[in-house]
Amino acid sequence: MARHRPSMRLPGIATGLRAAWQEGYGLDDLRRDVLAGLTIGTVAVPLSMALAIATGVPPQHGLYTAIVAGAIIALTGGSRFNVSGPTAAFVVILFPIVQQYGLGGLLIASMMAGLILVALGIAGMGRLIQYVPYPVVLGFTAGIAVVIAVLQVPDFLGLQVGPLGEHFVENLGRIIGSLPSLDPLELGIGAFTLGVMLLWPRLHVPVPAPLIGLVVGALVAYGINRGMGDPSTGHLVETIASRFTWEAQGETGSGIPPIAPSFVAPWRLPGADGEPLELSFELIRALLGPAFAIAMLGAIESLLCAVVSDGLTRTRHDPNAELIGQGLGNIVAPLFGGITATAAIARTATNIRSGARSPIAAVVHALVVLLAVVALAGLLGLVPMAALAALLFIVAWNMGEARHVVHTLRSAPAGDVAILVTCFTLTVLFDMVLAVAVGIGLAAALFIRRMSLLTQTERVDTTTQASLEALPGEVALYDIDGPLFFGAAEKALTSLHLVDPHVRVVILDMHDVPSMDGTAIVALKALIDEMHRQGVSLVLVGLPARILVKLRRAGIRRMAGQLTWCRELGHARKVALHWLAGTA
Repeated sequence: MARHRPSMRLPGIATGLRAAWQEGYGLDDLRRDVLAGLTIGTVAVPLSMALAIATGVPPQHGLYTAIVAGAIIALTGGSRFNVSGPTAAFVVILFPIVQQYGLGGLLIASMMAGLILVALGIAGMGRLIQYVPYPVVLGFTAGIAVVIAVLQVPDFLGLQVGPLGEHFVENLGRIIGSLPSLDPLELGIGAFTLGVMLLWPRLHVPVPAPLIGLVVGALVAYGINRGMGDPSTGHLVETIASRFTWEAQGETGSGIPPIAPSFVAPWRLPGADGEPLELSFELIRALLGPAFAIAMLGAIESLLCAVVSDGLTRTRHDPNAELIGQGLGNIVAPLFGGITATAAIARTATNIRSGARSPIAAVVHALVVLLAVVALAGLLGLVPMAALAALLFIVAWNMGEARHVVHTLRSAPAGDVAILVTCFTLTVLFDMVLAVAVGIGLAAALFIRRMSLLTQTERVDTTTQASLEALPGEVALYDIDGPLFFGAAEKALTSLHLVDPHVRVVILDMHDVPSMDGTAIVALKALIDEMHRQGVSLVLVGLPARILVKLRRAGIRRMAGQLTWCRELGHARKVALHWLAGTA
């Protein structure tokens, strides 16, 4: 009979869309998706603009991200409810890239990150998100929130700061130094918009607070600029239209171009010096580190979002397909002017609360943003910069999860608190990549320490073991409980070197040893050699076959009268008595 050989299956795409279709998709589901898409689309328009500006690029690139990446990821990803686009988490990574390499460098790095995400999905690495400790995630997200909030202070207060740099401490110093240039009108617009967005949800009107806040802020700013502004000196209140200009398809204008996303080669866009980039191996090598950071954060953010949506809807996502979908979105979006995209937890939660049933809702959201760009670009240009800063203050506050941070600081073990504080501090003062690397390293060290404390070795009173009956004083029984790995093996086996001089045979009960690594095998070999020099024989009991195979490969083999292994303690007793009788 021919044997069936299992074939390797590559992760699929569009599993979220297929799952919704297989459950049965009708007109009522479509109606729910359209309504949910309209809701999150209205939320995504101001957020996309604000996050693009916070990243250091013109606002239309955030809108293009929501349009192109939002639709592609929804159709090809592994989650039914994730809504993707520009997110606040990326600001601390993307802002320095823009400062060093310009818009073109950012788009190239985004495409490289997309390729990495696709590779991670194909390699089946989607489950690795389970191994990122919660204090690490909480620490770096809180740190990102602080950085985002500080970067909005100049626009909120109307400060004359000039272009900000890459480093938080330097930027903070410049902001503090420019406080005397505070503009009361900008502060008034920002504070008024912030108040509206905070108070609006209490009215329980089914219209998103960001939309109302920005509309009201834009109306106030428009009235001030029209009634009090002097055309010869410029606007009193700075808006998107007064700060940004555009040039596309032979046309120029201010604010946001009323043009749908169109193909553009990222390497032809300007670098940090304003000149078009030159695509070269040196540029790709320089962007590889930032691209890897983008991919790692994108994977963490997207898969965490998918886990949250599963919890809210009692569904299951395909993590590998989600990584592939995120990768495809980040490969294609930069070709149409979009920046880095990932799943947004806040927009996804809004999508679910609005009654979404499938990824079609995220596609409708992308179409709503597209309609806003084509039909409402002129109105979007009236939004004041202070109002967008107020919106990002709220985003940063929600992202920081201050309640969870305080609760963790009060209730978590000291090691977890140290990890959270370390990740937070490194994110703020240096960068998120260093924070995550150090945080995971500290978490791993803490885990090793905790596991090593669980591994114990103690001598057993043989009179309590029915299967051993009575053993002579020349036989000692030790019980090893817990995994033997590099953090615990030395401590667990070192205690066995201190053997009673009258003992001639040592029985090691290893039934409760689930695993041994290379360090433990080396330590065991050293123990065997030491006991051999002392004239003490050793019987290993209860090791599974897979560990015995490792021991044989390491050169540890049975030696008559010196070393053997048994399955049960009763058999070990007989061997020990036989060896004693042979040497008597």
